[in-house]
Amino acid sequence: MILDDFSLKGKVAVVTGANTGLGQAMCVALAQAGASVTGVARRSCEETAGLINADGGTFYEIIVDLSDTSNAQVILDKTVAKFGRADILVNNAGMILREDAINVTEEDWNRVIDLNLNMVFILSQVFARQFEKQGEGGKIVNVCSMLSYQGGIRVPAYTASKSAVLGLTRALANEWAVKGINVNAIAPGYMATNNTKQLRSDEQRSEAILDRIPAGRWGTPQDMAGAVVFLCSKASEYVNGFTVAVDGGWLAR
Repeated sequence: MILDDFSLKGKVAVVTGANTGLGQAMCVALAQAGASVTGVARRSCEETAGLINADGGTFYEIIVDLSDTSNAQVILDKTVAKFGRADILVNNAGMILREDAINVTEEDWNRVIDLNLNMVFILSQVFARQFEKQGEGGKIVNVCSMLSYQGGIRVPAYTASKSAVLGLTRALANEWAVKGINVNAIAPGYMATNNTKQLRSDEQRSEAILDRIPAGRWGTPQDMAGAVVFLCSKASEYVNGFTVAVDGGWLAR
């Protein structure tokens, strides 16, 4: 039956940025689909764990500095030690710094690129090696942005990193599809999360954004659930290098 292809029973998923927002919602969705979930973040994932445990799911927390690429191997090793394997990686963790481009410091530029791009590549590389070792393929889902397609305003490092992640998704898919590793991405639209709090509190800016969204509302973290389960499941076996927009129609406008 087709719905069986969406089941993640027996799979182990790792989600970065798991303590809040989009990452939390994707952890819950993957757990509800049957996966055991490792949530990775800088801070406690207690709330995420509570939501998953309430559904009878399995959640394991890893607290690390996600801007330090040496922690990529640590994340994999702890996950395998806990569950015996890894099947899914969701590269969700990211940061945004708002500043006029002319005033952005090299330090702030590097902070964004290290987390949003460099860690995505190194984690993907580390997990792809594990998938090869297991011999059963695997799923990698990167989180892009509307600014993977557009320039944005006062977020040059974020735009550069998210544009690069879209390209990286294609590049890795080209190399790894033959290995049974599906690399795809999700581009969330304007979501009601901590990253957009400043925008949503600016009445004029918020109104301008809503005017362009055909769905007429800000997205919610729960809007990511269906897309991430699909891209992490058998149902997407022949989907490679594609970025799914979950944006209420923003790009279509």
